[in-house]
Amino acid sequence: IPPGAPPPVCGLVGVADAVKADAKAAVEALSASGIEVWMCSGDNERTARAVGAQVGIATDRVLAGLKPQGKVAHVKALQAAGKVVAMVGDGINDAPALSQADLGIALGAGTDIAIDSAKIVLMRNSLMGVYAALQISKATFKRIKLNFVWAFGFNLVSLPFAAGVLWPLFHVLLPPELAALVMASSSVCVIMSSLLLRNFKPVGMQSVGLVEAPTSEHVPLAIAMAPTADKAALHA
Repeated sequence: IPPGAPPPVCGLVGVADAVKADAKAAVEALSASGIEVWMCSGDNERTARAVGAQVGIATDRVLAGLKPQGKVAHVKALQAAGKVVAMVGDGINDAPALSQADLGIALGAGTDIAIDSAKIVLMRNSLMGVYAALQISKATFKRIKLNFVWAFGFNLVSLPFAAGVLWPLFHVLLPPELAALVMASSSVCVIMSSLLLRNFKPVGMQSVGLVEAPTSEHVPLAIAMAPTADKAALHA
C-alpha cells in the first residue's frame, strides 16, 4: 500500500430485515378490495420507500421515521377524515396505534404488548391472514343478517298457527309437542347455517398457495365491521 493511500476494502457486510414473502400479495389483495394501504415505519425514509416499492405501496402512502406518537397521530388524522382504520403491527412501538385504531390486528409472533393491544390476533405469521380475517368478518356479518331474516320470517309465519288461526275455519289446533318441534327446528336451521362458515374460503387465497379454509386454527377471532366507502388499513 503506497504511503498515505487508504487501505483496500477487504469485505462488506450488509444487514437488512427481509420482507415477508406474502407481503406484496397481501397489499395487492387489500388494494383490490378498495382498502387504502399505508406504511408507517420507524426506519429512515430511504429504507421505508425501498420496502414500500417492493411490496407495491404508493410512495405518498409511505411514512418514515415515525415514533409511536407519530403513528398514533396518523391514525387519528385518518379517523378525523371519516375513515375506518385498521392497524397491523407486531412491535412495541405499534401498540399505541393498535389501541387507537378502530381495529387493531397483531401477528401471533409479535410482542406481548402488541398482542394485548389488538382486537384480532393472527396465529400464523402471515400478512395474508389480514385479508382472510376481513373477508371472514364480512361473511360472518352477512350470515348473521341471513339468520336473523330466516328466524324472523319463520316465527312470523309460525306464530299465527300456534295462536290457533286454523281453528275458526277447520277446527284444528297445533299440538304443543308439534309446536315445540317446529320451534326447535328453527334453532337447528340457524345453527346449521352458521356452521356452513367452516367451508368459507376467502377469494384470492389460492393465488398465494393458501387454499385451506381459514378456520379458528388460522384466525382465532374475526370482528365484523360495517362496510364503508372510505376505509384505510395501516401496516407498520
